Amino acid sequence: MRRPAHALAGALAFGLALTACGAQTPTRGQPSPAPAAVGDATLLIWADQMRSETLKPFAEAFAKENGIKAEVVVVAQNQQQTFTTASQAGKGPDVLVGAHDWIGNLVQNGLIDPIQMTEDQLAGYVDVARKAVTYNGQVYGVPYAVENLALFRNTELAPEAPRSFDELVETGKKLKAAGKVEEIVGYPVSQQDGQSGDTYHLYPLYTSAGAHLFGTTPGGDPDPSDLGVGDRKSVEAFERIAKLGEKGEGALKRSFTSDNSAAAFNEGRTAFMVAGPWRLADARKAGVKYDVTPVPGFKGAEPAQPFVGVQSFFVASKGGNKALAQEFVTGTLASAEVARALFDAEPRMPALEEALTYAAGKDPDVAKFRAAAENGTPLPAIPQMVAIWVPFNTLIHAAVKGEPVPPAVEAAGKAIAEQLKQ
Repeated sequence: MRRPAHALAGALAFGLALTACGAQTPTRGQPSPAPAAVGDATLLIWADQMRSETLKPFAEAFAKENGIKAEVVVVAQNQQQTFTTASQAGKGPDVLVGAHDWIGNLVQNGLIDPIQMTEDQLAGYVDVARKAVTYNGQVYGVPYAVENLALFRNTELAPEAPRSFDELVETGKKLKAAGKVEEIVGYPVSQQDGQSGDTYHLYPLYTSAGAHLFGTTPGGDPDPSDLGVGDRKSVEAFERIAKLGEKGEGALKRSFTSDNSAAAFNEGRTAFMVAGPWRLADARKAGVKYDVTPVPGFKGAEPAQPFVGVQSFFVASKGGNKALAQEFVTGTLASAEVARALFDAEPRMPALEEALTYAAGKDPDVAKFRAAAENGTPLPAIPQMVAIWVPFNTLIHAAVKGEPVPPAVEAAGKAIAEQLKQ
């Protein structure tokens, strides 16, 4: 997956049309009301193209060991909605690979079961991964990969990492004044269509200014009854963001998307880029001498907190082979061997500590992204998160454009609150 759609895809998928790899959505026959005999059982796993190829030999080995069959089906797009529709029709898989922020919607619709992992197993995962797959006090996924934003820096243009975002802007302005770059920073402000703001990328700056989306329940989940958008801190945060915008420093521009920010960085037109690990391959291919450090916060403010996404394995509540699915997910898929194989296929930071050590030994950028995730927060998995995206995206564009901040924040808060009441 190549961001930025990753984190938002789960929340937005319910409004999208269904597609899958190939001509049609994969389906399976109606599961029998009674459990299938072991020899007749087929464990069905849905994953995207990259993970499908990696998981296939492990699924086949598990099937052989248990005297069953296994099938790995590629679902290339709109995985959450495709899974929801198929499961409700009795044609879904037993195991699904997907983003942790799907959990709230899937649990609300009764589509995934809690995962039966031991405390010792859970202790083997990085903290943010454990938090991400825990919902209402229960674990609903086996995490395997973590991804988050960081700051890419061209070390030839900017040898020292900025200590704050303010310092980054000053450095970028000096480089631009000297004719060494064209842009202060490649910071994605807009979605790929350029028509709305990008909450995922702007969130670190919003949090650095002391603002929040939702409060936190005593159990650690996001609390939709405590909406931060519209309060004083959110106004202050967007005042700071607006000062970086088109009528201020000119560092943030609505014309910047994830793709053209990356192009500017890889072509040497800016010394800085805020992006995730999905941009590493292109930077390396371009021959940029770079370093990766945490996204810096505002001077004298809170640390910037990027969203953290955790790719996970889920057990379908409506699958025909739930016991086998639990065994496969908690045994085979939770193993370091699978985690290492998934990393080798695509270099995402592993969620399992043992595999993380392996990955860091092969790629030093893994440890750098882990450091960048230390102040991060899991992308909220609650169903109410869907109310945030459109109003907050609109607010980002208004602030960066230079429109008055207080009424724009008030409008966004009101729109979100009205959706939460529905």
